[in-house]
Amino acid sequence: MSVALDSTTIDTVLNYGDTALLLQCESTVDVLAWTAALRSAALPGVVDVVPASHTVLVTLAAPRHQAGVRRALRRIEVDTAAVRTRAPRGRADVVIDVVYDGPDLAEVAERTGLSVAQVINAHTATPWLVGFGGSTPGFAYLLGGDPRLQVPRRPELRAAVPAGAVALAGRFSGIYPRQWPGGWQLIGHTDAVLWDLDLPEPALLTPGLSVQFRAA
Repeated sequence: MSVALDSTTIDTVLNYGDTALLLQCESTVDVLAWTAALRSAALPGVVDVVPASHTVLVTLAAPRHQAGVRRALRRIEVDTAAVRTRAPRGRADVVIDVVYDGPDLAEVAERTGLSVAQVINAHTATPWLVGFGGSTPGFAYLLGGDPRLQVPRRPELRAAVPAGAVALAGRFSGIYPRQWPGGWQLIGHTDAVLWDLDLPEPALLTPGLSVQFRAA
């Protein structure tokens, strides 16, 4: 279904200083749809489009572009159906091999009522969708996996989670691109390189891509 931002929803677009606009969305799927539409539109004055969990930040070259871009948003059509159907069907954009040996794997199994083998199967059977990045360069918040794997963060942060750790927290899965403090539930590790400045696109996982985990 295609929808356009009209006068009934224009209050979800906020001025963010004088050189940006902030779009507030109902879901991360809507965020991805708006991000794709805005990047495709290539509106004059738009410098970057940055997705988050429920917002899209549109940065502008100068204050004079703010009113014009706000008006242009009314004419953009957004296809949320394309985002919703991309992740669960077809070949994933990125396949990541994982050794499921994380220190929290048994606890995740206990919390979810699944066996360890069932946790692994649940994590690998359903493709995930890259929603947005954050925390540290290369870290991507993955959503759309098996809902049985929704577990809370750990009550205390680990001082150093190793690079390549594969983790769960709430409705998200993620991979630590480098050693970093963290409180997610660690279920395995991968040798995949998540951030490489020598590549044209340093991040392996960018918003909108589908990701399939595979037990190594």
